Amino acid sequence: MREPLNFLYFTTFYPPFSFGGDGVYIHRVAHALGDAGHSVDVIHCVDSYHLLHPGPPTIAYDEHPNVTRHELRMGSGWLSPLLSHQTGRPVLTRRKMLEIARSKHYDVVHYHNISLLSPGVLELEPANRDFVKLYMAHEHWLVCPMHVLWKFNSRPCEKPECLRCTLRGGRPPQLWRYTGYLHKAARRVDQFVSPSRFTARMHAERGFPYPVDHLPYFLDRQDDDWRNPQPRPQERPYFLFVGRLEPIKGLHTLIQAWEKVTQWDLLIAGTGAAELDLKAQASANPRIRFLGARPQRELGALYTHAVATIVPSVTYETFGIISIESFARKTPVIARDLGALPEVIQDSGGGTIYRDNEQLLHAVHALGGSPALRTELGEKGYAAFTRLWDRKAHMKQYLNLIEQARHKKFGGSIAWRDVSSPAAPVS
Repeated sequence: MREPLNFLYFTTFYPPFSFGGDGVYIHRVAHALGDAGHSVDVIHCVDSYHLLHPGPPTIAYDEHPNVTRHELRMGSGWLSPLLSHQTGRPVLTRRKMLEIARSKHYDVVHYHNISLLSPGVLELEPANRDFVKLYMAHEHWLVCPMHVLWKFNSRPCEKPECLRCTLRGGRPPQLWRYTGYLHKAARRVDQFVSPSRFTARMHAERGFPYPVDHLPYFLDRQDDDWRNPQPRPQERPYFLFVGRLEPIKGLHTLIQAWEKVTQWDLLIAGTGAAELDLKAQASANPRIRFLGARPQRELGALYTHAVATIVPSVTYETFGIISIESFARKTPVIARDLGALPEVIQDSGGGTIYRDNEQLLHAVHALGGSPALRTELGEKGYAAFTRLWDRKAHMKQYLNLIEQARHKKFGGSIAWRDVSSPAAPVS
């Protein structure tokens, strides 16, 4: 592989204009590529961000000299993402995105969460011909109009009833999903990947016709977090929840279970649409504290000093990045036995899984009552993190996937940048 390479990322959300773990991952991998000398251009939609968050971003993120953000601000507010959502085409943004795509020689075009950019962006290409295209399934958007396989806004989806589910979820139906257009546009992608084996399997089971490979998330080692940890956030021992405050994240089930916990506090880091309801539910329990959104540097101390991190999601997570953030600080994880969450626990041995509140409370008392068990599981989680989910492991696998996609597409007939062509006019 010839270096440095030029990467073009398409994504609806990118920090600081983002929500959730997929934006954090994209920021991390773009900066890792930048540190390695590669160039990354990121196209993201600020108009889509402001649909859900009308004010400025609440958390600042570092910029990188080798990473350039291209903000889609079309001056029409909600109209641009709405048209993309309903037509399946980037009606107002196509010209700008195509200009960026044809502004330089790109070796890799990588699609991330494109839900409000539309499947039409899969057809946008650089002017040169020696590129490869990847798509990362951060959610189940390719097979689910609600993105998260959360059926009727109440339970994990056991079988598709997409039109009814969309209407009951309060979203306008996307008629293009019934035309075959998504699968047609997806033919332009050379390699699909997902952060878990579970997610790849779900795409196959729901009829997605193209193979999906496995590329797990990662984060940089946080050695200083546990070797030189920041002070404890409080004296009383505590368990930790980190994530968006939305029904699918299952915090309401954790608050309910905590009515029977008296020896340990529950600290909650995050914000979201369900925050007021969750605070009301927990208002009578002095052992539950809401901390609001916290930047990564502050989350490190929260993870380090927690007895364990609890991941109670009630729908199909595609990975569970919170788990490896906890493992990076030698803190074990208690995760619901659903979706991709048990996969990370089983691959590491760094925690325990549960199916109901009784099993959850058993795990809480076991870890809270045994510092030795907490240390044992924390060490296993950290060992797996360094082996499977740190930057070095991820970048090796990521670049190998790119090379495999290039070889599959072109064979050994070309080297990088050998089949360039003059910039084509924007149409």
